[in-house]
Amino acid sequence: MFLILIRMLVSIGWLPYGVLKGLIKLVLGIFKIIKTVFSFRNGRAFLSFGLTLTIVFSVFSVGVWWFWKEVLSDMPGIEKIYFPPALSTRIVDRNGKNLYVFYQNENRSWISLSQIPTHLIQATIAIEDKDFFTHSGFSVKSIVRALWANKDSKAGENLQGGSTITQQLVKNVFLSKEKSWRRKIREVILAVTLESKLSKEQILERYFNQVPYGGEIYGIQEASRKYFGKEVNDLNLAESSFLAGLPAAPSSYSPLSGIEFAKKRQGRVLEEMVKSGNISESDAKNVFSQNLQIQNDKTKIDAPHFVFYVKDILKDKFGYDKLGSEGVVVKTSLDLELQTFTDKVVSDEVGKVARLRIGNGSAMVVDVKNGDVLAMSGSKDYWAKDIDGKYNITTAERQPGSSIKPINYLNALMKGATLSTTIDDGPVSYKIPGQKPYAPQNYNGKYMGRVTLRTALASSLNIPSVKLLDRYGINSMIDLAQSMGINTWDDRSRFGLSLSLGAGEVKMTEISQAYSIFANMGEKIDINPVVSIHDYLGREVYQKKVSGKNIFDSRYAYLINSALSDDVARSPIFGRGSKLVIPGKTVAVKTGTTNSLRDNWAIGWTPSYLVAAWVGNNDNSPMSWVASGISGATPIWNRIMHQMIDKREDEKWEAPTGVVKARACGREDWFVSGSEKNVDCPPVPSVTPMP
Repeated sequence: MFLILIRMLVSIGWLPYGVLKGLIKLVLGIFKIIKTVFSFRNGRAFLSFGLTLTIVFSVFSVGVWWFWKEVLSDMPGIEKIYFPPALSTRIVDRNGKNLYVFYQNENRSWISLSQIPTHLIQATIAIEDKDFFTHSGFSVKSIVRALWANKDSKAGENLQGGSTITQQLVKNVFLSKEKSWRRKIREVILAVTLESKLSKEQILERYFNQVPYGGEIYGIQEASRKYFGKEVNDLNLAESSFLAGLPAAPSSYSPLSGIEFAKKRQGRVLEEMVKSGNISESDAKNVFSQNLQIQNDKTKIDAPHFVFYVKDILKDKFGYDKLGSEGVVVKTSLDLELQTFTDKVVSDEVGKVARLRIGNGSAMVVDVKNGDVLAMSGSKDYWAKDIDGKYNITTAERQPGSSIKPINYLNALMKGATLSTTIDDGPVSYKIPGQKPYAPQNYNGKYMGRVTLRTALASSLNIPSVKLLDRYGINSMIDLAQSMGINTWDDRSRFGLSLSLGAGEVKMTEISQAYSIFANMGEKIDINPVVSIHDYLGREVYQKKVSGKNIFDSRYAYLINSALSDDVARSPIFGRGSKLVIPGKTVAVKTGTTNSLRDNWAIGWTPSYLVAAWVGNNDNSPMSWVASGISGATPIWNRIMHQMIDKREDEKWEAPTGVVKARACGREDWFVSGSEKNVDCPPVPSVTPMP
């Protein structure tokens, strides 16, 4: 029989031939030793003793070998306990308000044991492992007690677990959820090992951060946020006793599956707390009677366009390409209250002009002093069905129309022109080889004759802008735009003189970056919505540092700001007191509409804030009509800018050293010192006396 057993073990691979051969040699050696020591006189007695000893030893050896092969051979390394699990990444606004959580399968945030309320710890130990502080990893008494308590319990109701807290931690960190003796043996071995490596407090902390609490929720911090909308250290006893009961059977006890089982489980937790001496019976009854406000199970995302804009920055700039497991907290510059207001303004104003075949709108607000993005509405509604609401206009390439002209005029000023330089706003045609002649037209189809650059810029005249670009060079304007932050004009062969009227696509984020330099008097402060990043233990890994780089002379920035905040200079086209004016405030603003009526912009700034707005259609279909100073993007811009500066004192740009106010050609204006002497005044037309 013994030989048959040996042959069977060899045939199924449990006892390799090499091992069998070694065992035979070992047994023969033992025989020799026994014979020498005991010197059996009776050969049959010796044979019987030896055979018995051999069987016992062989069975023992096979048992040890099976235990090693089936239980110990691929035992997980205990060192894994020292590494954090996959942790969620949390995006918050400037005030710490949650915007969104990125996670993969398991939504988990780490929290230290010191931040967990004592009554929550007591509740968990009372219901899960009364002997936690006295056992060495497993408890025979707990197993027997659980078997006895569960013999009459229905599935999902008043169940008690036989596993210790340490075993539960081991199961969640190292092992699968299979139910087998093999897994249970490994669980006990690892639990005992873990108890020798970590203190009880360290085990508790890992337990609270690892175990499931229902659905995708892992760890007590996310459970607290999910079910009660609060941080774990703010939980009261009723909420703590409720959450303490979930890990035993999270799919059954989760309130998302129905509150009945979860509430009964809470009652069981409170009973055990009474038995453990943590609370009195009257306290337990009072707590159990409290009405729990369970949060709605709805995945919430605030400022979605902004959140995914930040996600791309975290990947490209910081290397976080797996946000679902990075476990960082990203504090952003967004002001959620302002974001809510901006979203409403965009939605309201787009709704008012729907009759003009305007289907979408967008806006963003920037603090120009530090590059903070305070609000970003990428569309009229992220969830809109009539358009692709998820499409983010602020990061899309759209033609800017006349809103690009300040860069063209800046280029002219830097090359010697002044705001008092005059230019002919009259018909012009350019011959382009292989193409039809290019003959730009003004927005209103009329001509103003000889005008100053101040009037031409403020009134957004097209023909003077084209003539300036022809005079000072396309490449020169592109070089300047790229230094200011426009990164969409790499293929210069695409552009001609129409670039001065906005034929080159830009992103709202980039043109906002460029015009924030005017607000900062020639200094470029990078737009950066990421304020800080902290790891799962709360350690700072990044803190935003604001620094500027001078792009152009502050004197030219002052001249551009002067022209674009001049309501008189813009009045020939927009009239006095249009929506481009914020009464009592100094604001520079530029509008733009593409010739095809596909895009309409308004971008304005003060020394502190920049607001950019756009309306149009995602599919580039034309609007039926839009007037830059009255409808379209301007009302959006106007309402948001009012919100930003109405309660602030008027901020003015101070004239920098080297800028003077002087008269030239009979007019008074601001000049770069010395340039007023070089103004080429137009000849006075001769007057023929009347006969």
